Amino acid sequence: MSTTRRIYLHSLGCRLNQSEVEEMARRFAGAGWMVVTDPVEADVCLVNTCAVTAEAERKSRHRLQALRRANPSARIAAVGCAATLSPERLAGLEGVAWVVPNEEKERVVGIVAGDLPLTPAGEGDRQVAHTGRTRAFVKVQDGCDNHCTYCVVRLLRGPARSRPLERVMGEVQERVAAGYREVVLTGVNLGAYGRDLGMERGLARLIEAILERTVLPRLRLSSLEPWDLDEPFFELWADPRLCRQLHLPLQSGCDRILRRMGRRITTGEYARLVEAARSAIPDLALTTDVMVGFPGEDEEAFVESLAFVERVGFARLHVFSFSPRPGTPAERMGGQVGPQVQKERARRMEALGACLAESFRRRFVGREMAVLWERQRSDGLWRGLTDNYLQVVAPYPTMLHNRITRTRLLEVRDGVLVGEVIE
Repeated sequence: MSTTRRIYLHSLGCRLNQSEVEEMARRFAGAGWMVVTDPVEADVCLVNTCAVTAEAERKSRHRLQALRRANPSARIAAVGCAATLSPERLAGLEGVAWVVPNEEKERVVGIVAGDLPLTPAGEGDRQVAHTGRTRAFVKVQDGCDNHCTYCVVRLLRGPARSRPLERVMGEVQERVAAGYREVVLTGVNLGAYGRDLGMERGLARLIEAILERTVLPRLRLSSLEPWDLDEPFFELWADPRLCRQLHLPLQSGCDRILRRMGRRITTGEYARLVEAARSAIPDLALTTDVMVGFPGEDEEAFVESLAFVERVGFARLHVFSFSPRPGTPAERMGGQVGPQVQKERARRMEALGACLAESFRRRFVGREMAVLWERQRSDGLWRGLTDNYLQVVAPYPTMLHNRITRTRLLEVRDGVLVGEVIE
């Protein structure tokens, strides 16, 4: 039987999933496969699925079915969280040839390739060409030891486990050598990095090592649980290469609901941590996740949550409705909130989030900021990001991709900042 050689890879959900797909692409390329960007050209289509909510699981199935319609002759691999949670359901979808759960994800090249040699984890051909992205997602940790009552990820990903510091350093150095201008450190519970290895200040030590031993222009952190941080952690931002963005999941601004969620923090503790972070990091973009409609959230609790979110003044909100996940304590809790109430609360929280984001953007009109340019839009404007996660567009007559330039921010238009590149 001939071996397929062209593969299309797609990621759904979190940045950790994206980092895993990027690593899979390198391993398949190292094993002799051609990684293609159009599923129509592929012999195999692989989807790293998500199951954090019922909606995410539905989108994973929809994506698998869409790939089948786009390329009926391709064989499909369903990988990751939805493949772990509902393997039989995904295996029953037309065209799905492999269902690879999280515990087998490291072996995906060998599983799909069959008679091709397996590239060992962390090795492979590191001469794979730059993907065209400006930011590389580097997985430093997997699994979680927290017990949030709504979360299925801990069950799907297993206990917290960290990659050795030197292996992470090697990958970061390879990404820098490949031309990436920004590295994003990712993990299920990033703030727990190194704890299972017996490291004190594990994440801080990793950040210090990257900043000291590479010439990486930008280092960004993905989501961090607030209880994993303390005030000395913010001293790391004395190095301007560490991006001024913190994503600290809140989930609810009501202490009663936080207790039911199993969150290890109160709103008062969260507010004090935010105050310390903002004192240490000027122009910090504080972003967060907020859940609405958790069991037991009545109107009073929701209004309390809404008021706390407004007081904190986040730069961006990710709002989502509670979704009962199999095997979690919240699935069995009383006080379940109906879908129409959830939808209405999500609308109100999203409206507040839009106002807060607009207010944050307008603070920077008239300022000069460094922008990493990512791509040129269909209207000819270049699109990029500041280190504190502001989206900027600007005209420019020549190539800006993967360059960092000083840019004057002129106005806010259609939810983004319009800038002028300063030569």
